[in-house]
Amino acid sequence: METYVNTIPMLEKEQIPSLRFGRNDVLTDPENRKKRMWDLNRATSLGNVYRGKVEITFQTDDGELHRVDTTVWAVDDRFMTLKAGCAIPVTSIVGIEFF
Repeated sequence: METYVNTIPMLEKEQIPSLRFGRNDVLTDPENRKKRMWDLNRATSLGNVYRGKVEITFQTDDGELHRVDTTVWAVDDRFMTLKAGCAIPVTSIVGIEFF
C-alpha cells in the first residue's frame, strides 16, 4: 500500500484575508468547474448541517498552492465564505477533499 503525503502547505483560515488572488480561473475544463461547484455546495451543506470540515486547495495570485482545513458556511457564484468570515474566490479553488 502506498502512502501519499500532501506537500502543499497548510494555512490557518485567519491567514486568508492577507492573501492576494488572481482574476483568472485556475480550472480551464468546464466539467472540472461544474464538479468544483457541486463539491462546494456539498461542502456548504456539510458545514451548515453537521459542522463538518473539508480541506480546500487553492491558488494565490503568485501561483502558489495552499490548503486550509475549514468549515464552509456559504458559497455563491463568486466566493466561498468560511467560518471566520473570510472568503476565497471560487475561481481560485483547485479542489475540495472530503474526509
